[in-house]
Amino acid sequence: MNLADIPLFSMLKGRLGYLSERQKIIAQNVANSDTPRYVSEDLKPFSFNARLQAQQQASAAGTMTATQAGHMSPRSDRRAGGGTFKSVKTGSSETTLNGNAVVLEEEMLKLSDARMSYDAAISFYQKSMGLLRMAARPPGRG
Repeated sequence: MNLADIPLFSMLKGRLGYLSERQKIIAQNVANSDTPRYVSEDLKPFSFNARLQAQQQASAAGTMTATQAGHMSPRSDRRAGGGTFKSVKTGSSETTLNGNAVVLEEEMLKLSDARMSYDAAISFYQKSMGLLRMAARPPGRG
């Protein structure tokens, strides 16, 4: 059984991929906090509803599933979460004289928010794996 075929794990994988990319972009913003004319970036917010609708449409469309690994080649668009994320320039509340629009305090808030969301998603993933393990055990054991 492939965990990527379970919709819950597919959505969690997408969320974790989004949060990883967001952390990279925030780190890039912090690294360029002294670069002239640099404008901070962020990712478009992860929409759980949009991801859920895409997952439901894919399963309702009757997409093929491999019963054995050698029957079909994997899809090429299976990156973190099955897609790419788009970064957008974010307006800042402050701009320095050299045109830099990175506010370190705002970036640290974004970073802590991304970290808390990542920790919550990992915790949910671990709990879900625990439930799967419990369901897979033979009756009367543990």
